[in-house]
Amino acid sequence: MFHPRYRPRRMRHDAFSRRLMRENTFTADDLIWPVFVHELAGRAPVASMPGVERLSIDELLREAEQALELGVPVIDLFPVVDPSCKSLDAAEAWNPDGLAQRAVRALKQRFPELGVMTDVALDPFTVHGQDGIIDARGYVLNDVTVDALVKQSLSHADAGVDIVSPSDMMDGRIGAIRQALDDAGHINTRIMAYSAKYASAFYGPFRDALGSAGNLGKADKHTYQMDPANSDEALREIALDLDEGADMVMVKPGMPYLDVVYRVKQEFGVPTFAYHVSGEYAMLKAAAANGWLDERRCVMETMIGFKRAGADGVLTYYAPQIARWLREG
Repeated sequence: MFHPRYRPRRMRHDAFSRRLMRENTFTADDLIWPVFVHELAGRAPVASMPGVERLSIDELLREAEQALELGVPVIDLFPVVDPSCKSLDAAEAWNPDGLAQRAVRALKQRFPELGVMTDVALDPFTVHGQDGIIDARGYVLNDVTVDALVKQSLSHADAGVDIVSPSDMMDGRIGAIRQALDDAGHINTRIMAYSAKYASAFYGPFRDALGSAGNLGKADKHTYQMDPANSDEALREIALDLDEGADMVMVKPGMPYLDVVYRVKQEFGVPTFAYHVSGEYAMLKAAAANGWLDERRCVMETMIGFKRAGADGVLTYYAPQIARWLREG
């Protein structure tokens, strides 16, 4: 009988040796928690995202305290504004007393050590649900939108945000935002660019939570978000954003685009993040609720998959739950 000299199973025999040779680990330091904040009192559940709620600023502060205690380093804010605040020019986006700006000030005053990130995009504030300002044909105008995004970014920086995260996919917006932030003295306000954001079908529950699905209707975002068939294009987008001053880059969605995460990290070696988006979250929640999957094991396997692909961190609605699981061991 042939006896192989090297038996890979030897190192898998015991937990201690499996731990010794483990190539990737996932910790609370790798988490960014996307949170929806609204103007109403208290909490409101998001039906298509079990376990996710829209929070008032008071409730946001309670949740932030727990997240900080669990070791989650960053909260990412998404405002759900009253329909009366929506317009064609999205002017509410840079209102210094707007919902996002007030939430930032409240968080930084109460928890200065907590990282606070804000979404920079116009879709929560437009009557049509697009991420920019449109012309008479409904086409999103690039440079006019960039001007609006600059004003939005400056208002967030003035409120004290640590990271602005442009998610609009307009050409040239990173350079314009970086220049404006620097000129205003916000040299340490970081930019996490949604550099490879795809026109994905996985965003549905997010749009429900944000209240933009009804505004968007049957329209789409294919003229500015990327074609899911492309990955070379993602590298070109990443290179442009880095050249314009991005500190971190993001691939969105996450699980269907692990090959893109890998290519980005291999090519550029910069801080690279993946967004485990609402549809990915909802699928896991639905399967777990039906008893088809072990939720904890599947979620942690997903997170390790991101790390193995090269992600430095993950934006996920599971963030507090993952942090608790990690603490439990």
